[in-house]
Amino acid sequence: MKFNRWDDSKIDTDLFLQLQDLATILSSKPELKYEYRHGSFIDIINDKMSGSHLWDVADPVVKESGYKTDVFLRALGTLRDSHIPSLKHFLKITTESRIEKFAIQLVTLLEDLRLEEYIIKARPGTKRNFSIRRNYLRHYFSTQLETNVTRGYSLDELFCLFYLLLQADKPDPNFPRANQHQVEQLEALKPLLYQVFEAKSTRDITKVAEQIVRTLDEQYTDMINTYFAFPISSVEKFEMNTLFDELTRTDELENEDQEEVDQDDSEYIDEKFSTWHRENQNSDRKQTFLQFELEVGTKTNIMGGGTRETEDADQAMGTIQGASGQSKKNDYSDVESLEKQAEKQTGQSAETPYGEENRNAVAIDKPAELPSTDDELAYREAVTTIEAHKRRLSTTIEKVLEHKKNAPRKDLAFGRLSKNLLPIITEENPRIFYKKDLESKDIDASFTLLVDCSASMHNKMDETKRGIVLFHEVLNQLRIPHSIVGFWEDANDVKENYQPNYFHRIQSYSDSVYQNTGPKIMQLEPQEDNRDGFSIRVVTEELAARREKNKFLLVFSDGEPAAANYDQNGIIDTNLAVSEARKQGIDVIGMFLSDGEIDEREDATMRNIYGKERLMVPSVAELPEHFAPLLKRLLLKSV
Repeated sequence: MKFNRWDDSKIDTDLFLQLQDLATILSSKPELKYEYRHGSFIDIINDKMSGSHLWDVADPVVKESGYKTDVFLRALGTLRDSHIPSLKHFLKITTESRIEKFAIQLVTLLEDLRLEEYIIKARPGTKRNFSIRRNYLRHYFSTQLETNVTRGYSLDELFCLFYLLLQADKPDPNFPRANQHQVEQLEALKPLLYQVFEAKSTRDITKVAEQIVRTLDEQYTDMINTYFAFPISSVEKFEMNTLFDELTRTDELENEDQEEVDQDDSEYIDEKFSTWHRENQNSDRKQTFLQFELEVGTKTNIMGGGTRETEDADQAMGTIQGASGQSKKNDYSDVESLEKQAEKQTGQSAETPYGEENRNAVAIDKPAELPSTDDELAYREAVTTIEAHKRRLSTTIEKVLEHKKNAPRKDLAFGRLSKNLLPIITEENPRIFYKKDLESKDIDASFTLLVDCSASMHNKMDETKRGIVLFHEVLNQLRIPHSIVGFWEDANDVKENYQPNYFHRIQSYSDSVYQNTGPKIMQLEPQEDNRDGFSIRVVTEELAARREKNKFLLVFSDGEPAAANYDQNGIIDTNLAVSEARKQGIDVIGMFLSDGEIDEREDATMRNIYGKERLMVPSVAELPEHFAPLLKRLLLKSV
């Protein structure tokens, strides 16, 4: 579990996945990763796009529209329409300014306003989201204005006035609570600010921003607050006009020699080849070969205009030659591709089987040891404390099984004639027979209990074991196969490309129905970090391979995942792991163990991971009381 007193933000997994899809689709970059930061910007060097924490608000409509408009501004605006040389020039001339922080936020604000109008015009469907964005920011900067006036932050106050003036819903707004000096400064700068509405390019925006900064440079000290982050990360590394240009291949051929071709002697074929490349300088000549490797080669005049553009991975081909001959009629349908054969030889897959966030995670099994005398004594004591819950639960399930076994099957098409013959009159195809001689099956189910063994379980593990003992004792009595696995990541042994994750195998499906295996539960102890998404995927593979009809995965945890490079994306990755398991027909239930009253943030975290299928236990001491009804519901579902 992660403890961070400064960052109390909650991740809405459904919204995050929407934003991730939106970012990759609108940017046309499938590898682009979305993340939350304290500002909205795009980083095409590291393939990242961020949304600002400014939108972590209580209103879900504002939150969704805010984050979506951040994606619109970066993917549809900054990526494709912002002029990089102008932004680089602006940053260069403001480096020595006394109000550099103000200058960066000012040009970001003005450019975003220009891009907003550009995007709404190109995509009218975004208008509603931008309208919600403007309404919220007007309210936000109104409250910030009052705060800055109270604290005496002059330039911060003026920045708020800039926004409120440019986004006012009425002409010539007044600001009675602002300082008179800032109001006079605003009046003096109005002619410059209103030029933003006529700006057609980034260059126009930077000219306005330069003049404003030059006017204010000697009068103010720099801003205190940060409202907007510069929209492009590492802008100094880019050379082209826009970020979209940077994504486009622009390298030249190494040789400039031109192929000399006699047009009259060329073999003519009345068919166009459908493979082309924009870097070929072609005329209308038709030739009988294709050329792919353009980095080193001769410029030809092959005719283009087909349907497919070559890619870097295409193999180079010289002159296409062939000869007729009789086929050997060999069947190659089962032959693996070269790529798959190479993967098999290297033992690696092209995709990460346990998720991108767990590329370097390694599963290490730790078998349970033979129980010690202390383990047996502790186990017997735990069994005594949960005996009443076990007896009630086992009795209920056994009665249901007995009733189902003896109850006649009704409403059949053939069998013994029922006493109720009314369906003959009321129904077109009456089913008035029953059978008594066919017994019902027993519970057809298997369970896995995954136990968080992170360090934060230190003061909860002893009580947690009571719930695990109840789980084992009931399933053992009902002869239901189950496994119990503790999981953690060893933070002390984590390296750059190596993240060891241990799986403490307390019970396996095969030995869980035997007697005297329960004391192994006492060996569970708190350890280090918890990489929940990886652990869920590992045990899901094992559970999915079982032959039982009903499969259940129960996850004991006391909070959100936390491991190396896993803090922000841990909830998202775990949510995806849960979704993948459910798609395989496995019921996944998350059980949150608290040490007091459950707060809103903890419930939101578990909801974002497990959805409705979660059990919130306010006190670990109450675990058996809360766990017994859940186990009863799952068992009855399997009967």
